[in-house]
Amino acid sequence: MAKITLGGNATETTGNLPEIGSKASEFTLTTSELGSRKLSDYNGKKLLLNIFPSVDTGVCATSARKFNESASKLKNTTVLCISRDLPFAQARFCAAEGIENLEMLSDFKDGSFGKEYGLEITNGAFQALHSRAVITLDENHTVLYTEQVPEIGQEPNYQAAINSLQ
Repeated sequence: MAKITLGGNATETTGNLPEIGSKASEFTLTTSELGSRKLSDYNGKKLLLNIFPSVDTGVCATSARKFNESASKLKNTTVLCISRDLPFAQARFCAAEGIENLEMLSDFKDGSFGKEYGLEITNGAFQALHSRAVITLDENHTVLYTEQVPEIGQEPNYQAAINSLQ
């Protein structure tokens, strides 16, 4: 399990991020239209998974905005923002912010994505939400890069994630 902090207070996750060079596990998440998207729906595409606790917090919203700006410059790459927020909240955020270059996906139903990828926070104020992390995948969904952000209130290393896809 990863040991992280929230406002300086120790907390942890259910596991560790996937190993670089490993194949990403299949997942099914909910779209803002309440449909389903699977990892296999993105076969042949590079992916940047921007994972966070809630789009209704400042750092989470900032990461979505920054990756939205970068996404249009990446060839054959889709940016997925993943949280346990309700799809309605994700859609409202995208509409209000003019977010068009990424997809918001929700793990609200059962949290299986967070559990499978070792992201579920096990204690503290954000218990059951996802930790802040970034994972990039190549066209075959092999893990290229991972970052478990050590302090939930800290932004991820945007440039390192982008560089891993170029």
